[in-house]
Amino acid sequence: MPYQEKNRNQRNNPRIKEEREYEQQLVDLARVTRVVKGGKRLSFRACIVLGNFKGEVGVGVAKGADVSIAIEKAVRKANKNLIKVLIVNETIPHWVLEKYGAAKILIRPAEKGHGLVAGGVVRTVLSLAGLKNVTAKIMGSKNKINNVQATIKALESLRSQ
Repeated sequence: MPYQEKNRNQRNNPRIKEEREYEQQLVDLARVTRVVKGGKRLSFRACIVLGNFKGEVGVGVAKGADVSIAIEKAVRKANKNLIKVLIVNETIPHWVLEKYGAAKILIRPAEKGHGLVAGGVVRTVLSLAGLKNVTAKIMGSKNKINNVQATIKALESLRSQ
């Protein structure tokens, strides 16, 4: 009997979350150094985009002493920063132009059957969000992390009409 009670408590515990099905994509992996008194400290920076193809997408950027540690931390951050994307007929409801740092992203809705026309990391974010008919253009910086953040900001700013 005590064994069953333990399982019941685990089921009702809000800290134990059930695993949701998210696809993750590594967008950027960089070796970064920090200059300290004794020389240079080496670490790795990972940028991960997480999505379920049903309107939820998130991004996480983290550093770690090892590549695997940096990726794990980035995935945890991406899980915490998930946003809900407004999808209407496999596209977005209206044009959106968003800026993050020097990166500018323009996202436009497209007709059914048009497909996902976007370049670089913007394509990754939009496909993981579940958008199938969208046209996007990167107009500012070529910085991958800023482009991902600008895309997330643009998807957050969508409103139903």
